[in-house]
Amino acid sequence: MGRTDRYMLSQLMVLFGFFALVLVSIYWINRAVVLFDTLIGDGQSVAVFLEFSMLSLPAVIGLVLPLASFAAAVQMTNRLSNESELVVMQATGFSPWRLARPVVIFGIAVAVLGGVLTNGLIPASAEQLKLREKEISQNMTAKLLKEGVFLHPTRGVTFYIRNIAESGQLEDMFLSDNRDAARRVTYTAKEAYLTRSDNGPRMVMVDGMTQSLDRNTDRLSVTYFEDFVYDVSGFLKNEDGVDPDRDFFSTWDMLTKTAAMAELARDTEGEILEAAHKRLNDPILCLVTALLGFSALLAGGFSRFGSGTYILLSIFLIIVLMIIQSAVKDPARAAPALWWLTYLPSLAGFAMVGLLLSYASGYFRRGPRAEAEV
Repeated sequence: MGRTDRYMLSQLMVLFGFFALVLVSIYWINRAVVLFDTLIGDGQSVAVFLEFSMLSLPAVIGLVLPLASFAAAVQMTNRLSNESELVVMQATGFSPWRLARPVVIFGIAVAVLGGVLTNGLIPASAEQLKLREKEISQNMTAKLLKEGVFLHPTRGVTFYIRNIAESGQLEDMFLSDNRDAARRVTYTAKEAYLTRSDNGPRMVMVDGMTQSLDRNTDRLSVTYFEDFVYDVSGFLKNEDGVDPDRDFFSTWDMLTKTAAMAELARDTEGEILEAAHKRLNDPILCLVTALLGFSALLAGGFSRFGSGTYILLSIFLIIVLMIIQSAVKDPARAAPALWWLTYLPSLAGFAMVGLLLSYASGYFRRGPRAEAEV
């Protein structure tokens, strides 16, 4: 690379780091607030909150990479234009296509980073996050031991305790089991204890009452007991691992074993192919957005009034790409043969870049007037 390329590339890298940090912080804080409210509210520790936050970070980074590369290219080009550096570069014989070379190198570098994220780190972190969510949901302490709150550990079951003593004793317990369509059973006890056995967790109720309502005869049976053991293992799923999901599969398997992956995840082949090709297209968009931000401002040339109009134009073009990306999702999922539609936003972006750079080169302005000016 020449000195000019290294200079522009260094500016792009610095600005990209800044914008990526800002955007990741904004997205991560928004998600962290929701996570904190959910996890801490469910009785989890701060360590669990930090673990979940770190596992969600790769997805956040992958989301902001195209935006950060676009913002870096726009800011760098705008600064070079305002300080007349672009004018000097073009005066020395640099064409718009030649000036775009460091932006291409920068975009490829960001695309490689995005490819590692979307095809490696994001699926791995998503699977680990799902696994930890399942482990948390199986945590008996977080699921059942909450004072003064009516809990629903599973469909048809309501659980309540008034107070938890320091010794672990559950005081004034209420349990309603409505899972059986023919009978509803309600348990109340002054005291209860959670214990573990070889067959799973058990709840020992002391000094209580059982009310059983037969729905067919509307007959209510009441039984008083001094102690009673209730199996609560049915509240929790003790299966190992997580259910198969296309977000966890490798991109190679999704492309080469589409039918098997679709059956495993209970998705259609179109959904599997769309997800796989989207992982490949998202990194390409990092290159497209960088070139789009650069070429839109370069096409505007130097102006004493600034590049505000062309910055708005570049933002409008990015919005157009996002609209195209949303529009092709459903057709690509509906028909496996239309997987190529996933790359349409990138193709449209490269076409826009070509038109803008051609305009900046004076290709569309050639004519009698342009020749007279020359």
